[in-house]
Amino acid sequence: MTKNSHKFCEENFIWDDHCGFEMTPDAVIGPLLDPWREAGIDYFSINVYYDPQDWTCCLQNIAALRRRIPLEAPWCRVVADVDDIDAAHAEGKAAATFDIEGMNALNGRLDLVQTYYELGVRHMLFAYNRNNLVGSGCHDDDTGLTDFGRSVIDEMNRVGMVIDCSHTGYRTTMEAMQRSSAPVIFSHSNARTLADHGRNIRDDQIRACAEGGGVIGINGLNLFLGDGDKSKAESVARHVAYIAELAGPEHVGISLDYDPPIADAIGLGEDDPATASNIEAVIVDNPEYWPPDAGYKRPIDILAPTSLPAVCDELFRVGFSENEMAAVLGGNFRRVASKVWK
Repeated sequence: MTKNSHKFCEENFIWDDHCGFEMTPDAVIGPLLDPWREAGIDYFSINVYYDPQDWTCCLQNIAALRRRIPLEAPWCRVVADVDDIDAAHAEGKAAATFDIEGMNALNGRLDLVQTYYELGVRHMLFAYNRNNLVGSGCHDDDTGLTDFGRSVIDEMNRVGMVIDCSHTGYRTTMEAMQRSSAPVIFSHSNARTLADHGRNIRDDQIRACAEGGGVIGINGLNLFLGDGDKSKAESVARHVAYIAELAGPEHVGISLDYDPPIADAIGLGEDDPATASNIEAVIVDNPEYWPPDAGYKRPIDILAPTSLPAVCDELFRVGFSENEMAAVLGGNFRRVASKVWK
């Protein structure tokens, strides 16, 4: 890893489009968000809900974050628009918004789209691995968008919420990208050509996303990178480079899906048995959402935000220019936000 890569990350705006921890209303907010502060991330999106939870958890989590971030993480500011991001940066603060993984959060009510937007949710994906009222998940029968799903897309376009196709079935994503009048993203999805897993996306999905002006964010999970038990910075770079070659460097970003170890979040010692990633216990308890035959029994390892200089080092090595790297680190997702948020 070169000193230049560290310096480049320090001098350029970094946008992480999805934090992967399971938020709860009683979480200790400061330590939970510290990995993004320590890595110097300028903007990050906090996951406030996913489909296995009761829909009311979404509102409880948002309420907890909005009240307690100023109290427990004063270095961070919840923002409403791109100008707010710049204002937070000028104050030396990180900017944050929220995202929702799965439209069970709507409880069948179209009205909640605008409510969530006004509360700070800036992107929402259709389904978390399993089918729901709007469409299909990536680990379920792929029946495509429903009538309600099409209405939700129209409403998201109207209010300025970014449509997110990660964790979603192939047919549903293709129909969604055709339906939307605004750029669509895959906030944290890797290339299936490089790692053949149902959570990853095919080349035609990547091309369709790019043709609509969208961005694919590369996550840092070993299972989706095609790594063994440990995720590697060079594997993240490999997926970035593949999508850049396929669709253009202006259509790929970083979205590590990082889930801090429980010990980091609540102050346990390193030898405590609860130091495993939060998500591992949830996966075991919910096999319908994480099918064991899809490899989810493997240990989960996720590249931390502090590893981004190593990712940059590898991308510079394979020929990315500084302008291309700045776009990947933050400029591309920022462009989508500038076009879609209202």
